[in-house]
Amino acid sequence: MKVLVTGNAGFIGFHVARRLLERGDAVVGFDVVNDYYDPALKEARLRMLEETAARTGSAYEFVRGNLADRGVVERCFRTHEFDRVIHLAGQAGVRYSLENPYAYVESNLLAFTCLLEACRRAGTPHLVYASTSSVYGANTAMPFGEHQPADHPIQFYAATKRANELMAHSYSHLFGLPTTGLRFFTVYGPWGRPDMALFLFTRDILAGKPIKVYNYGEHSRGFTFVDDIVEGVVRVSDDVARPNPEWDGGHPDPATSRAPFRVLNIGNSSPVRLRAYIAAIEAAVGRRAIQELLPMQPGDVPETCADVSELERQVGYRPDTPVDVGVARFVAWYRAYYRE
Repeated sequence: MKVLVTGNAGFIGFHVARRLLERGDAVVGFDVVNDYYDPALKEARLRMLEETAARTGSAYEFVRGNLADRGVVERCFRTHEFDRVIHLAGQAGVRYSLENPYAYVESNLLAFTCLLEACRRAGTPHLVYASTSSVYGANTAMPFGEHQPADHPIQFYAATKRANELMAHSYSHLFGLPTTGLRFFTVYGPWGRPDMALFLFTRDILAGKPIKVYNYGEHSRGFTFVDDIVEGVVRVSDDVARPNPEWDGGHPDPATSRAPFRVLNIGNSSPVRLRAYIAAIEAAVGRRAIQELLPMQPGDVPETCADVSELERQVGYRPDTPVDVGVARFVAWYRAYYRE
């Protein structure tokens, strides 16, 4: 297949694009390569994708552009006919959305509108896009399931991602565009983002510096290894969203529709406390952390846990990489990449 992967210079997009190239798909990557974090890491990922394409013989092309630029997106779709679109670009980060909400409007709302419109006009067979577990917001019923309402996000980042799900549904309903939104749960692993806890903790523990431990290390997360995310994304992309013939407007299911629309969780269903996560990093690094214990930050939630029964039922997959295994693989990558 020919697949458009947006955000392919980013953490998850890079891994998905590499996996598709390795299985023989033609990949067109699309990324603006901004400076939200060190662009050198993004450029290194892009070089790795070029090397993967050369090694596998798979077709690969990279478009350096802004998805919020309608003209650039339209030219890309005029040049290529895509069998799948996997949209992983966007402005990430819960805390940064408190400082610069305008970046989320451009990257998560305007850019997604341009992509939806391009897919609609091109008759794209399936659009898969990244959402987030943060959409569950003020919900406290664990584990988080797609059939629960998700209408109370508690930060702007999550609000834009929930908006993406609603926007996708409107295009699925109006134009028959098959769409699947994937709610990711705390993704970590090699080539990860420098603003995420695992990267920051590893860097500071190796340097002998204190690490900031919010909520006194008491909150828990469904930490999900990036390879598990990639496996889920690729399987879901291959499995085109279909209408739910049993959908009832009198009792509307938020996860499906009469339109070819769905949302699915991808996450580790065995949550781990932050204290245990730090212990796994210490074990992999071989050094104890100096911990600065702090209260919970604005916009954070004390716990996330994914119900992935729908993912397992629909595509036969359940993420299961243990945290100690995934953390050790990240630390090994970090040491090799930064020559620590």
